[in-house]
Amino acid sequence: MANSFIGRDMAVDLGTANTLVYVRGKGVLVDEPSVVALNQSTGEVLAVGHEAKRMLGRTPDNITALRPLKDGVIADFEATEQMLRWFIQQVHRRRYFAKPRMVICVPSGITAVEQRAVKEAGYQAGARRVYIVEEPMAAAIGAGLPVHLPTGNMVVDVGGGTTEVAVISLGGIVTSLSVRTAGDDLDNAIVQWMKKEHSLLLGERTAEEVKMTLGNAYPMSNEPEAEIRGRDLVSGLPRTVTLSSSEIRKALEEPIHDIVDAVRATLDQTPPELAGDIMDRGIVLTGGGALLRGLDERLRHETGMPVHVADAPLTSVALGAGRCVEEFEALRQVLVADRRGY
Repeated sequence: MANSFIGRDMAVDLGTANTLVYVRGKGVLVDEPSVVALNQSTGEVLAVGHEAKRMLGRTPDNITALRPLKDGVIADFEATEQMLRWFIQQVHRRRYFAKPRMVICVPSGITAVEQRAVKEAGYQAGARRVYIVEEPMAAAIGAGLPVHLPTGNMVVDVGGGTTEVAVISLGGIVTSLSVRTAGDDLDNAIVQWMKKEHSLLLGERTAEEVKMTLGNAYPMSNEPEAEIRGRDLVSGLPRTVTLSSSEIRKALEEPIHDIVDAVRATLDQTPPELAGDIMDRGIVLTGGGALLRGLDERLRHETGMPVHVADAPLTSVALGAGRCVEEFEALRQVLVADRRGY
């Protein structure tokens, strides 16, 4: 019986695009889009995750499909809490167990108020204690970097709402920068570009698909082409356009430039000893943005540093937070101290 009690501590990577739940001793059990579909008239939750994401941009008046997190922080508190609760119930349905301890990841540039909202959502969703870990720290642990050694490790975590750049040594963040330019801005840049260049209106989901299939950050030898459907802004009718990868690269230029700038600015703030370590060990890319083709090449080209993409970039933050749950006492120091007294 005692064994079933151990399994209830969990780590949550509450992301703008996806939420992952790691359960102690079980691994990542939930990996779903951070989307909630609500019935406007009754206020009840109709769907969460993949099912709700399919509804984005396709709902009638009385149903809204929304993303409760924006730029890495909570934009809609109630919806976030409902979503968290729903994901946690997916993991353990037996209600009579004691409440779990929970580790939640937050961006490093988050304000005290935003941090409070995350904790509150955790408590409301049924946690006994909520601990907070900064995303770049979790990403570094999840990517298998030796964070406790006195050597510099640099992580660039490109998520949906924020890009986190951090230099980590001796189990702490030495310099970090959190910029609110990330996956969502890449999608948005594609939407704006299509409007301007082709007077074609794309939906949020189509833009994301274009980014995944055609998007790249650095010129490649064989650049794919694809047909993209949208609504013509002039005639108002659906229309198809054939686009090449190089055109999408032009569209993505501005947000990618911001990400590169953040990396440069962080290197600029890094103590020289650690900068030397990073020169040897390189920069590790995590997060969904790490899957953008050529981003590693682009950073290598711009910084002159070696750049590696983590093995499973989408899950490294969740795995890192999960390690904090597994080895709770050992990794206690990387968690942000909880000032809320009970």
